[in-house]
Amino acid sequence: MIALSLAEIATAVGGQTYDIPDPSVRVTGPVVIDSRKVTDGSLFAAFVGERVDGHDYAAAVVDAGAVAVLASRPVGVPAIIVDDVQAALGALARTVVERLGATLVALTGSAGKTSTKDLIAQVLRSKAPTVFTPGSFNNEIGLPLTALSATDETRYLVLEMGARGKGHIRYLTGLTPPRIGVVLNVGTAHIGEFGGREQIAEAKGELVESLPADGTAILNADDPLVRAMASRTKARVLLFGEGADAEVRAENVRLTENGQPSFSLRTPSGCSDVTLRLYGEHHVSNALAAAAVAHDLGMSVEEIALALSEAGTLSRWRMEVTERPDGVTVVNDAYNANPESMRAALRALAAMGRGRRTWAVLGQMAELGDEALAEHDAVGRLAVRLNVSKLVAVGGREASWLQLGAYNEGSWGEESVHVSDAQAAVDLLRSELRPGDVVLVKASRSVGLESVAQALLAVDGDNVGEVAAR
Repeated sequence: MIALSLAEIATAVGGQTYDIPDPSVRVTGPVVIDSRKVTDGSLFAAFVGERVDGHDYAAAVVDAGAVAVLASRPVGVPAIIVDDVQAALGALARTVVERLGATLVALTGSAGKTSTKDLIAQVLRSKAPTVFTPGSFNNEIGLPLTALSATDETRYLVLEMGARGKGHIRYLTGLTPPRIGVVLNVGTAHIGEFGGREQIAEAKGELVESLPADGTAILNADDPLVRAMASRTKARVLLFGEGADAEVRAENVRLTENGQPSFSLRTPSGCSDVTLRLYGEHHVSNALAAAAVAHDLGMSVEEIALALSEAGTLSRWRMEVTERPDGVTVVNDAYNANPESMRAALRALAAMGRGRRTWAVLGQMAELGDEALAEHDAVGRLAVRLNVSKLVAVGGREASWLQLGAYNEGSWGEESVHVSDAQAAVDLLRSELRPGDVVLVKASRSVGLESVAQALLAVDGDNVGEVAAR
């Protein structure tokens, strides 16, 4: 974080100082919520969770080097006391970004947020110091912590914004007001909570409504619900997509023999070729969003194309591709799943598996509400249409719907199987995998299917192979 005195922090968060002999002492280290991550000069924010109360660690974090604790009650060590620690963390983030002077880029969408955020960050940091959301740290706590990790040298701040309801993104943009806002797509992720795609679009569009008149709204021209958001912003609109009217677009899209997208990137400043190190055609749209941000910030098309072609996977369990010594390829995409990302992963598997046996190890897609049966059935059917060699549906009711969809699609469905849990899937795969097979593992985070991928890559407890961000 940029260095601030305890007195300045207390003013920013509307708090009172307790047991602080010298309010001019500065916080020079990170703001953390995990006592194990405290370093010299830190500020520790004490949250009360279901099982752990951060206030109980106050003395320990000060002993470990923390300057003070941001708390909701006195803790016997230097502290800034506030009514609401989460609200105070957000207020501190707002103060820091206002002092920072960096360009804030925020993005949202139903699918692909984290992959796109990673691409934007890698492209921009080729130009100047860039801080970005780690993993999917995109909520009311994670976003302020990301903003607070910026330093005086930070020029670009790239923030992923998630939403589980109307008003969430409006709240986040109030903490960290962006100049550039990117909306990727409107799908069915969390549709059970929102109630429908139109409601999802209403919530996602809060991002472009927050932009200033001198900002830029970067919208997916290929998604009608996103494109319609142009009427909801006073900022300049920049369209990306594959259509001829998109200002930043992909032409001559194709896949390499490994399933990696290659295309000609066209921007208002020219055209240059890109071959991504990521897997699956769905990453073309993600790359175009990143290119649009970079174009808006003044990078040439040649600089953008080079940075995109060099970018890899930064976040775990998102199309991580690892080849075992026996030639089996494991694709760990188990961080999360929704119908859009599931379809994209299956298409990537089909592209990667040309001439090879392919396995789709799939589990529940959560939070689909009344759409759950139809969406799981559709994914099972798509696996058949893509000629995936075998579907392994893992789990309970939703997994049975995946298997049923495959079976009902045609005779190939007899090659599908429903197993009860991750261990059963591992046992099946270990007995039937052959050298050269490609295995995709994907489900919602709550299912924990990453354990299947990890087990397939483990030999005597050691991980073999390297994640191939080729």
